[in-house]
Amino acid sequence: MSRRLALVIFPGFQLLDAAGPIAAFEIAERYRGGSYDLAVVAPGGGQVASSSGVKFAAATLPAGPFDTIMISGGDGTRSLKELGQIVAWLKRTAARRQTSVCSGAYVLAEAGLLDGRRATTHWSRTDDFARRYPKVKLDADRIFIRDGEVWTSAGITAGIDLALALVEDDLGAEVARRVAQQLVVHQRRPGGQSQFSALVELGGRSGRFAELMDWMRAHLGEALTVERLAAEAAMSPRNFARAFTAETGTTPAKAVERLRLEAARTAVETGHAPIDRVAESAGFGDPERMRRAFLRAFGQPPQALRRAARA
Repeated sequence: MSRRLALVIFPGFQLLDAAGPIAAFEIAERYRGGSYDLAVVAPGGGQVASSSGVKFAAATLPAGPFDTIMISGGDGTRSLKELGQIVAWLKRTAARRQTSVCSGAYVLAEAGLLDGRRATTHWSRTDDFARRYPKVKLDADRIFIRDGEVWTSAGITAGIDLALALVEDDLGAEVARRVAQQLVVHQRRPGGQSQFSALVELGGRSGRFAELMDWMRAHLGEALTVERLAAEAAMSPRNFARAFTAETGTTPAKAVERLRLEAARTAVETGHAPIDRVAESAGFGDPERMRRAFLRAFGQPPQALRRAARA
């Protein structure tokens, strides 16, 4: 069965928001021919310039129905008046799934498709998005979110994660895994992974603390106090805490918890170790402390996430 898929772009779209998912669906088609009939579309069609200046050839906005509509993100969404044609088209066009990459969530929200739903968008746009669309249950710390058949994703490379999740939903985990391998994606990130943790894991905006992040990941089961982290970074605790927060946007203590949460969630969802052993190896100390951290971060306890991952 060929699934009709429309990827919508507009002047100022982010190139990778479109190119990343296109590549994922293209490769999925190699493994399971006839699965996708993908078209890049835009109001008026023709050559559409991305924010980089590189242009994509697009067809005009076609009539539905579609299996999936995906809205690219980009600076163009800062002026929604220019996207009125897309919003009107969304309102009248039937699709089984409505999806967005990055700030493409603005377009879905403007069409009313996110009202009352959980959604995410790029971390730099979350405050503005929350002010504009108070009816949306914005979860600013997720790579991607599925609420029914509406899927939204965080910024730029998260579009690849979203596309892989859609491929898995359509064609199964094995095809999605093979697509990820072909894309040289080390590991498909689960939707619950924190997009803010990416800044932490990269060592901050400039990469200043990259080596420290590697060291932290290797010592999650140990006591990682500010004093110990500062000593590892060869800084005074006060200067370290100030510099680390400025670089990563979070405090050292919260960064440690984020790294522990990501390590624990991966172990819970993909492994078979008992929950108490996961809590110990990730540095939470005991299962109850980890359960409370999971509820704060993910809204669910570890056991629920494990069941969902194996459903």
